Amino acid sequence: MGEFSKTLLLGSPSLLFLFVVIIFLYASSFPSDLSPLGSWKQHLTDWTGGLGQNKTSQDLVVKDPMKYLLRRLVRGQDRIQLDFTGFSCHNDLHSEVCLTNKPIVINNSALTIYIPSDQQQLDHTVQPYARKEDGTAMKAVAPVKMIHRNTSLPACRFNHHVPAMVFSSGGFTGNLFHEFNEVIIPLFITCRHFRSELQFIITDFKPWWVEKYSRILSQLSRFEIINPAANASIHCFPGVVVGLKYHDNLALNYTKIPGGYSMFDFKDFLRTTYNLKIQNVSKIQKLSVVLISRPMSRRFLNEGKMVEMMEELGFQVDVIKPNRMSSLDKFSGVINSCNVMVGAHGAGLTNAVFLPDGAVFVQVVPLGLDWASETYFGGPAKEMGVKYMKYKIDPDESTLLDKYGPDHPVIVDPMSVFLKGYYAAREVYVDGQDMKINLTRFRETLLKAGKLLGRSTPLH
Repeated sequence: MGEFSKTLLLGSPSLLFLFVVIIFLYASSFPSDLSPLGSWKQHLTDWTGGLGQNKTSQDLVVKDPMKYLLRRLVRGQDRIQLDFTGFSCHNDLHSEVCLTNKPIVINNSALTIYIPSDQQQLDHTVQPYARKEDGTAMKAVAPVKMIHRNTSLPACRFNHHVPAMVFSSGGFTGNLFHEFNEVIIPLFITCRHFRSELQFIITDFKPWWVEKYSRILSQLSRFEIINPAANASIHCFPGVVVGLKYHDNLALNYTKIPGGYSMFDFKDFLRTTYNLKIQNVSKIQKLSVVLISRPMSRRFLNEGKMVEMMEELGFQVDVIKPNRMSSLDKFSGVINSCNVMVGAHGAGLTNAVFLPDGAVFVQVVPLGLDWASETYFGGPAKEMGVKYMKYKIDPDESTLLDKYGPDHPVIVDPMSVFLKGYYAAREVYVDGQDMKINLTRFRETLLKAGKLLGRSTPLH
């Protein structure tokens, strides 16, 4: 033992204290397991689902990778609770996520999860959909029971070596915005760091929805999806996550995600999933615009004239009409190949997630829908790496003017209509208006879009 070490151990207490402080400061200069910017990949460099093949002596050895990955989902008091009891739940306005790193038993027929516990039997119920504040949505979401039991558990019929992730395809699915906002993005947030090593159990199972998002689901889990309604048996897993983490409208908060994933990472994931070729708009030589056409409400009544004007400005125009069953394989490629996307406020604008970086996203804002347009698309668009523009229509561009007259509160005081309640306002502004766009005004918007792309104007 060196003289300095002997002095620390046997001599001055102040020197010992100073040494401890130095060690602490040195260690704290590195990102900890709790750091939002410390990627889990630094800690689990060769995770392949179990044993960590081809690891070197410099790699961290994870004795129980499933328990480790489950633990990464929670922080603070939730992590303390998980470490102490093996079970934790996190609640916020939109969702509840519960997880356990204990071996569990799932009775699919009853949507019941049994968790071994030394305590007396406790019951907890979760509706695994990220819209719990909306009673209408949650009526279409079946509850999942989580029972802590200190007696014998049901016998396993099927044993699995990866955790289960239980979530619902109910709620407001059938609307592209809600599908991405409340299921797809929360699913990415919750499980991307598992690197496909978990098994999905989808409640309120909708075959068309699973087929529509099959590419995404297969990228996030390499195991066959379990439909509990069609597989009413007893399954055992080394752990389970029930529910999906939600951050905000079409948003990922990288500081709250294991691995620090951002919207850019999500868009990169989509490009890989759908084999999209264009990452940045600079790779697109021609001027091209996608016009999202609506079939029911908030239609462009002079859509043909709009297309003619765009073509006169030098744009190649694609008009797409997405619906609930639209193929994402097809539409993602069309959106990814354009440098301008135009559409009226509505679910179809969710396709902006497929736009290349630097593209221009033009949202046409109908009368009375300023707040909704900014909240659901304007704000999120700014985090997608695209250049956002809004075209706010004048009253004379809305069919509501002819219906109600220029002095009616619907025209001059939309807030008074919203104060009557959501459904009253929806009937008027969401479901009850179409638009005839002022081509002179809108032409100026497209010229500005060209300038944002770095193209000279006029566009010919």
